[in-house]
Amino acid sequence: MNPNTEPSLQERVDKAINDPFLKKSLANAQEKLRSGKAAAGDALGNLEEWRTRAEAIRTHTVANLDYYLEQFSTNVEKNGGKVFFADNDEEAVQYILELAKAKQAKTVIKAKSMVSEEVHLNKRLEEIGVDAIESDLGEYIIQLAKEMPSHIIVPAIHKNRKQVAELFSKAAGVPMPEDTKELTKFARKVLREKFLQADIGLTGCNFAVAETGSVVLVSNEGNARLTTTVPKTHVVMMGMERIVPGWEELDSVLSLLPRSATGQRITSYVTAITGPRRSNDQDGPEELHVIIVDNGRSNALGTEYQKILNCIRCGACLNVCPVYRHIGGHAYGSVYPGPIGAVLTPILEGFDNWEKMPYLSTLCGACTDACPVKIPLHDYLLELRHDEVKEKRTPAMERLIFKGFGIAMSNPSLYKLGARMARYALKPMAGKDGYIRKAPSILGKWTKARDLPVPEETFREWWKREGSKGGDQ
Repeated sequence: MNPNTEPSLQERVDKAINDPFLKKSLANAQEKLRSGKAAAGDALGNLEEWRTRAEAIRTHTVANLDYYLEQFSTNVEKNGGKVFFADNDEEAVQYILELAKAKQAKTVIKAKSMVSEEVHLNKRLEEIGVDAIESDLGEYIIQLAKEMPSHIIVPAIHKNRKQVAELFSKAAGVPMPEDTKELTKFARKVLREKFLQADIGLTGCNFAVAETGSVVLVSNEGNARLTTTVPKTHVVMMGMERIVPGWEELDSVLSLLPRSATGQRITSYVTAITGPRRSNDQDGPEELHVIIVDNGRSNALGTEYQKILNCIRCGACLNVCPVYRHIGGHAYGSVYPGPIGAVLTPILEGFDNWEKMPYLSTLCGACTDACPVKIPLHDYLLELRHDEVKEKRTPAMERLIFKGFGIAMSNPSLYKLGARMARYALKPMAGKDGYIRKAPSILGKWTKARDLPVPEETFREWWKREGSKGGDQ
C-alpha cells in the first residue's frame, strides 16, 4: 500500500460504513458461515480435542520449521521438482518473471494464492506483457473489478449479482443478465479457454507435506486441478509456514480447515501433487517449481508472536469479528483483513503504514475462541498496541493524556478530584437528557459513533449514600 496515493484508513472505514449493501452482505455471510462452522463442529462431537491436537501440530511444526522445510525441499527435488527460497517479495517475483521470460510465456493461469496477492504478482507480470488470469470465480470477479480480496476464502463477498453482471458485461462486450447460472456459464466459458492457452499454471499451497514433498490444495470449483494439470509448467507459491510433518498430521488440520471456513466436512476437491509428470502419467506439468516465501514471516520466529504462524487461513476469525462485520475487508488496506490481518500485517511489514491495524478490534476475544488452532489473537492485538506505545508511535497528546491518567489513578486524592472535575467539565456539552452527542477533540471520535452520558455522581459518592443502607435495598 502506498500511503501517498491510497485512501487513508479513516476514508476507507467511512466508505464501508456508508455502504448499505456491504453491511447487509457481510452480516448475512457471517451468519451463514458462522452457523455452518458451529454445525460442522458439533458433528465432530469433540471439537476442543481436535483444536488442541491441531494447535499442538502447528506449534511443533513452526518450532521446528527449519527441519521440516529442509525435509520438504529435499523431497520435492527427489521427486523431480525445483525449490527456491525467497527471502522477500522481490526475490519471489523475480524468480517468476525470469521463468516466464525463459518459457516465453504469454499467459499465467492462477488458482487462488494469497501469497501472490501479498507480493502483487499480477501487476508485475502485466508489466512484462504476461496476462495473469485468476481462475477462482470470486478472484476472477475482483480481478475484473481491479480490487483486492475482501475475505480470505470468499474474496467477492462484497459484490452482488447486479455488480457482477456489470463487470461481466464489460468483459463480454454485450449486456449480461443478472442471473447466477448465466453469469457462471460465461465465466466457465472464458476460463476454460484460458486454461487451454496458459503457458504456466500458478497455485498457492494449503499444506506442504514434509515427509513426501507433496503439495496439497483444497478447492470447491476444480480450478486448482485444471491449473496444475493443463499448463506445461506448474509454479507453487507457499508461505514458509504452510507445512505439516506428515499425512497423519495433515489429516488433523485438513479436517478442521473446511469445517472452520465454510462449515463443510471436506471441500469438493482435495488435490495432492508430488512432483511433475512422470513417464507413465496421462497428464500433469512437465516442470514443478516451488517458491517458499519468507517475506517477513521469520520476524515472528522466536518471539511472543510465533503462534501467528500457526494460522491455516480458514477465515474463521473474520466470520465472528464485529469490526469486520461493519467495515469489510477493503477497509483494512491489507491483503489479509480481519483479526488475522490486524496481527499478521504489522508483523510481516512493520508498523510503518500499519500503525492503526491493531486497533481495528473490540478485543471481545471472539476471534481467539473461533480459531481452530487456538492462536491468541486478541492477546496479540493488545501486545502490538503495547509495542507501539513503547516505540512512541502513538500521538504525543495521547501519551500525555494517558500518562496523566496513570498518575491520577495511582493517587487516591487526585482520582477523587479528577472524577468530580470531569462531571463539571462535561456538563456544559450535554443536552437536556444528560447525553453528549457532539464533543470536541479526542472525545469527538467517541461521540461520532455513540452518545456519552455525563456522570451524575461518582461511585464513591453513590456508595457513601447507598452503602450504609445494607444489601437489602
